[in-house]
Amino acid sequence: MKKNALDMSFDELKSYLAGIGEKPFRAGQIFRALHRGLDFSEMTDIPKTLREKLDGDFYAQSVTIIKSLVSADGTEKFLFALNDGNVIEGVLMAYKYGSTLCVSTQVGCRMNCAFCASGLNGLARNLSRGEILGEVITANRYAGGDIAGNRKIINVVLMGSGEPLDNYIETVNFLKLVSCPEGINVSRRNISLSTCGIVPKMYDLANENIGVNLTVSLHSPFDDERAKIMPIAKTYSICEILDACSYYFDKTGRRYIFEYVLIKGENNTERHANELIRLLKGRPCHVNLIRLNEVKERALKGDTDKQAYKFLKLLTDGGLSATLRRKMGEDIDGACGQLRQRYIEKKAEKAYNI
Repeated sequence: MKKNALDMSFDELKSYLAGIGEKPFRAGQIFRALHRGLDFSEMTDIPKTLREKLDGDFYAQSVTIIKSLVSADGTEKFLFALNDGNVIEGVLMAYKYGSTLCVSTQVGCRMNCAFCASGLNGLARNLSRGEILGEVITANRYAGGDIAGNRKIINVVLMGSGEPLDNYIETVNFLKLVSCPEGINVSRRNISLSTCGIVPKMYDLANENIGVNLTVSLHSPFDDERAKIMPIAKTYSICEILDACSYYFDKTGRRYIFEYVLIKGENNTERHANELIRLLKGRPCHVNLIRLNEVKERALKGDTDKQAYKFLKLLTDGGLSATLRRKMGEDIDGACGQLRQRYIEKKAEKAYNI
């Protein structure tokens, strides 16, 4: 059975090539070509016999764009197909400081947060390190990018479908691969990992000393209310999350970010703002407020712009570093899991002739 070539580190590729009698310099050629998004047939600077050997043992690329939707604001959402027929999502967002790609780490999700479409069908499987990397490489090539001074993907955020720390080993190895100098080489300072708060894995990530930006989905400053929208809160308290964040800062020197989705009638009152201020003031953190991108299968509603800015003012007047994220991709099923969910529904309709 063929393996995914992008799962290999540079050293693993060198070892493979040595094992089949190839010279070490071929590793650099092949690794760079893979990270440029090339198939083996396109690697014309290596012998045909070696290309055929590689093609017999590996898939060069494991992610293909099968659908692309472009928002009025320029945001582009991809539906990626994997080699086993599963589909995942990615979102390409254009900012003044460069393009950001939001990647998925799992096919589906088992966290089942009440505002998110990713968990509607549960977790199908984890992605491998090379499949996560494939999202970046495929999107970079699609955008006209290369890896030598012309990379189009400047920032990577692990905020798509799935919980990165629930796929810990593959996620950590992806972080090492995507920042590898011999490959696509995205700076670790330009990578953000978002977690719902799996506390033991937050400590493990700190001890890896990778130093990516840590983002925690908070969404309420009260444990009982948070548990109603985030089942993980029944296992790990906000106090435990804050302790893990402090440890991450001590180990990496990187300030941490809290994502806070504003949900109408749930978490946007003065009481919530005051408790956030009490919990977070003086900490090396930032609060990123997000207006809910509504999911039709979920009952939760988004906040108005007026209320969102009112809540933001309460936080900043209280001494917190906070911003309101620009709304992006609302007209293209921009929220996590929405495009995949539509694809699954249409596939079922076709199968049952609905």
